[in-house]
Amino acid sequence: MGKFTFNLPDIGEGIAEAEIVTWHVKVGDRIEEDDKIADVMTDKATVEMESPVSGVVVAVAGEEGDMVAIGSALVVIEVEGDVEDAPGSSTGSARADVVEDTISQVAPAPDPALQTPIPTLKTAQAEPVEALMPTHGKVLASPAVRQRASDLAIDLAQVKPAEDGRIRHADLDAFLSYNAASGFRAAGTKGVDQTIKVIGLRRRIAENMAASKRSIPHFSYVEECDVTALEAMRAQLNSARGNRPKLTMLPLLIAAICRALPDFPMLNARYDDEAGVVQRFGAVHLGMAAQTDGGLMVPVIRDAQDKNLWQIAAEIVRLAEAARNGSATSAELSGSTLTITSLGPLGGVATTPVINRPEVAIIGPNRIIERPMFVPDGMGGERIEKRKLMNISISCDHRVVDGWDAASFVQAVKKLIETPVLLLAD
Repeated sequence: MGKFTFNLPDIGEGIAEAEIVTWHVKVGDRIEEDDKIADVMTDKATVEMESPVSGVVVAVAGEEGDMVAIGSALVVIEVEGDVEDAPGSSTGSARADVVEDTISQVAPAPDPALQTPIPTLKTAQAEPVEALMPTHGKVLASPAVRQRASDLAIDLAQVKPAEDGRIRHADLDAFLSYNAASGFRAAGTKGVDQTIKVIGLRRRIAENMAASKRSIPHFSYVEECDVTALEAMRAQLNSARGNRPKLTMLPLLIAAICRALPDFPMLNARYDDEAGVVQRFGAVHLGMAAQTDGGLMVPVIRDAQDKNLWQIAAEIVRLAEAARNGSATSAELSGSTLTITSLGPLGGVATTPVINRPEVAIIGPNRIIERPMFVPDGMGGERIEKRKLMNISISCDHRVVDGWDAASFVQAVKKLIETPVLLLAD
């Protein structure tokens, strides 16, 4: 009987150590030649280690996650006969699958003066083989830690380990926290590179938006509106809505737009570039930008000017659902004369929406925020009061709409929503 020590072979140029990721054997196991011993990971690949001899495992080099230096003991196997009779002598041999290549080699016996100390071996007799500390200044870290450091552009030589000379993830975290001002980026999850063909709805959106920005000289105007009274009225109406759809801010804005538009016919229009003709419309066929899984769609509320608040709210719900589930008809997705686009609570402070060509204007309400404002106190003075404020954005085709017209229209809408009782007046 003899003991064969299988040393971790040189499994790649420039590799000084490898991490044990999976043990296929444990102390006391009987193994045959070519059986798997362990999977080890280098900076470049995961490698399978196979036994060059048959016998009983009497010692293994540590736990999964531990590092083993090249040339040091991985396992000790008790074999029949003398050690000299075992293949590969006491230095062992290994066959390793590295991606597409199969490595089959015998690691040379290390020079005792240069040999890297090995981790403590677990033996059948529970008597550890004495381990020596490293005698040279190589940075010790697992492949996972090295990869993370590389992604963060961190030089491991600058990182001070907290214990036992080995750099761990916690040491990288500490280094980042103390060196954040030195140009290292915060840790994050690396995304997946993708090449996605632009087809279907997304291609149509891309073509329409490109044509709109290419051919239409946009300008945008933004106005702040106090919607405190409007929100109070909306709450009162909802409290008595019965089985009717809940009112959001959008139906109220659409009602205000429809009331203001007759005085600004240049906004409810379409521009035919080729014919050089602007067609103005008496009816308001309001396009409503709706986000779907496939992209942005614009279903149309027909004759919005003839509908009351509840009817507008019902149409918004119906058309949005039809757009999302793909049941919207061609007629419901075409023929708009003016478009409104809203991101709801995500609306931001101000937007500069792109015109839905061939229309000449698009309106974008933004997020409602609460802010202190000076308001009349009823006695000739002012007081500070918390108010609900919302910006309204409008983008217009400057070939058809002048800035004065756009600003005047938004001011008319502002008056209506700041005095909401006017929306309910005949």
